[in-house]
Amino acid sequence: MKNILIVSGHPDLNNSFANKNILEELNSLLPEAEFAYLDKLYPDFRIDIETEQKRLLRADIIVFQFPLFWYSAPSLLHRWIEQTFVHGFSHGRTGDKLKGKKLILSFTSGAPEEMYCYGGLQNYPIEDFLPPYKQLANLCGLQWEGYIYSGGLSYANRHDEKILRQMKDKAINHAYSLVEKIKNLENP
Repeated sequence: MKNILIVSGHPDLNNSFANKNILEELNSLLPEAEFAYLDKLYPDFRIDIETEQKRLLRADIIVFQFPLFWYSAPSLLHRWIEQTFVHGFSHGRTGDKLKGKKLILSFTSGAPEEMYCYGGLQNYPIEDFLPPYKQLANLCGLQWEGYIYSGGLSYANRHDEKILRQMKDKAINHAYSLVEKIKNLENP
């Protein structure tokens, strides 16, 4: 079994619906995985760099789990990346510590998937928002393994019981899709 690190980048998981459900399901499906809940560990954004780099060193597969905020990961996850993926560790002449590890994005959006297309409300397909993460993988020698994405998981719909049930099912299916992707990487 490969070592799996799941980094939760939601800034307030207690007030999340989709990401909270996804992570709860992942926790039961992947009990051997290491989970780093950034909102609980670093509510003040003061990242313990040594601890987080050790997490990365132990991992074979790294998953960034987050909601899409303004077409990117939340600032807490960005801060974590800025602090832990530093020259000499993750990149640069001596920065080869992440080389060969696998990176997967697992993210959600409030807007439905069909809105992410050329000419749609979001004006671009979801893939067009991912080049910074692909380049992060490239720069750090990580193997880009793609993403699992689910849209239509809006926080605003949490008061409609029927939609809430549909969203919970979608979040759980998201978790199962991610586990399948991880298992395929472990047993090619």
